[in-house]
Amino acid sequence: MEGRPTKYEVKFNKQVEKLCKLGATDKELADFFEVAESTLNLWKLEHPKFSESIKKGKMFADANVADSLYRRATGYSCPDTDIKVINDEIIKTPLIKHYPPDTPAAIFWLKNRQKGKWRDKIEHGLTDGEGNDLPPVTIFQLPDNGRNIETKAG
Repeated sequence: MEGRPTKYEVKFNKQVEKLCKLGATDKELADFFEVAESTLNLWKLEHPKFSESIKKGKMFADANVADSLYRRATGYSCPDTDIKVINDEIIKTPLIKHYPPDTPAAIFWLKNRQKGKWRDKIEHGLTDGEGNDLPPVTIFQLPDNGRNIETKAG
């Protein structure tokens, strides 16, 4: 027994790549094509070019964001134009604008790229005299159950 015919069309490959370059998620892609996410996942399996287009678009978008975050974290310069009106005349002066490094962007970058060195939480382990790691120790406190000498004396 055959299911209903697929809505997939080859032209979707170009559309899906463009949508992914704009940051579309799989849910948004499914909404755009008016199908369920499960159908979108099926198209990825059945149509390799469709799947490649999604990956290509997402990689492009991710690379642009990563580049922008890196430039923001390290600081950058870019051309700009200063526009002033002097004596009813528009004066345009080209210039280079400098943006200093952004601390939160740098922290975000380092926490994700070098997790071992830049985590907020550092785990401290125990070592023996030679510097070998010791296994973690769990300490349990048993309930008193009336065994405390000080409470019996009173």
